[in-house]
Amino acid sequence: PLGALWSPASTRFALWAPTARQVALHLYEDGAAGSPLLTLELSRGQRGVWEAVAEGDLDGRYYDFSVTDSDGITRRTADPWARACGRDGARSMVLDLRRTDPENWAADTAPAHAPEDIIYELHVRDFSHDASSGVPEALRGTYKALTLTGTTLDGDGVHPTCIDYLKRLGVNYVQLMPVFDYGSVPEDGSDAFNWGYDPVNYNVPEGSYSTDPYHGEVRIREFKQMVAALHKAGIGVVMDVVYNHMYRQENVLNHTVPYYFFRQNPDGTLSNGSGCGCEFCCERPMARRYMIDSILYWAREYHIDGFRFDLMGLLDTGLMNRIEKELALRYGKGEKMVFGEPWSADETPMEKQAVPALKCHVDQLDPHVGFFCDDTRDAVKGHTFEGEEPGFVNGGEGLEEEILASVRAWCGPESKVKAPSQVITYVSAHDNWTLWDKLSLTIPDEKERMQANRMAAAIYMTGNGLMNSMNLQSITAD
Repeated sequence: PLGALWSPASTRFALWAPTARQVALHLYEDGAAGSPLLTLELSRGQRGVWEAVAEGDLDGRYYDFSVTDSDGITRRTADPWARACGRDGARSMVLDLRRTDPENWAADTAPAHAPEDIIYELHVRDFSHDASSGVPEALRGTYKALTLTGTTLDGDGVHPTCIDYLKRLGVNYVQLMPVFDYGSVPEDGSDAFNWGYDPVNYNVPEGSYSTDPYHGEVRIREFKQMVAALHKAGIGVVMDVVYNHMYRQENVLNHTVPYYFFRQNPDGTLSNGSGCGCEFCCERPMARRYMIDSILYWAREYHIDGFRFDLMGLLDTGLMNRIEKELALRYGKGEKMVFGEPWSADETPMEKQAVPALKCHVDQLDPHVGFFCDDTRDAVKGHTFEGEEPGFVNGGEGLEEEILASVRAWCGPESKVKAPSQVITYVSAHDNWTLWDKLSLTIPDEKERMQANRMAAAIYMTGNGLMNSMNLQSITAD
């Protein structure tokens, strides 16, 4: 086990840094400021793991490392395997995780599977940031907002609040846009916004969605409270995970083992298949282990019910099948959802033995590893990048066969799709033209636009495959 392993009597610190010639641990009172209370030298153990044991109860203490590489360059870094952190993620945190469990957390279970999975993509801050959400101002944009039920009354009438709103829509899963600690939004309460596709600490919840980012245990407790409340309402929780890249080249993985975790071009520069400049090299053994450890940790500690992989085409089919297998071994086949985007942002120098998890390779994926079906999306509403190019519901011609294939989840004798369970049927996501915006560009008449909107819903809600109902708000608005 790597990271800070707490017990009441002592904490064992373990960091994998095989290229380092010296590693030191620094302990702090505060998560973002102040000088170290104590510095300890770590000893090099087997397989490149550096270790130290600090005596006493360190629950609530913050820490980081100084890692000196073989060239004599010292880098200050947080812990890549950290399970908690301070404000903005610069320092990691020792924590008794059981102290963050809500009441009856051990009894929390995922809702029973329904005949079909209807998934609603949700951004934690957006969902309750506006006053019309009915959420008290102090809780808007937070994990706590997603624990609220009931109705609110204003001049426009009675409105369901958060969980009741989701239940009214009829969804049984929420797909949370990235909720691990990300880098583009400061956690000091300033009014900043980002989708969150810029990871900093993969195993720690984002602090800007908590009511107190200065105390590392708060974000963890409130995240668990959110999951428990959604489960109680019969709604499963899927995490949108971004293991394909990190926020910037200067990150915790590069500071501990320079360049090991990231793909490089022949000239030594970092590959940019993610469009973000630092693409994860999941083929390498410890990078693979890091991802699998992280996913299993979220499933175990936070009771997460599924994982949506951003730019899954930058990961390989063997890894995706391994993730599904590891989850199935612990929770049962198909109990945890695994799916992703079967494309990348650009070409990648993936190592030769690996097969990228692209749409053209879906036949090499386990039937329980799903993919977003852009063929259905584009057949229904038109090309995702060309705003005025219509699809079937807004005037496109010659698309009947594509619609029939969409309804069959693209299964057939000439298809690489193994089973409908692989197909995420959708027409709108956070990227590119939403369905309603696309219809607004291609159908001037509002009444006709609403009819086309309903037709699109009829196609993806009655077709085979998993349903990712991104556009339910506009469907139910009339």
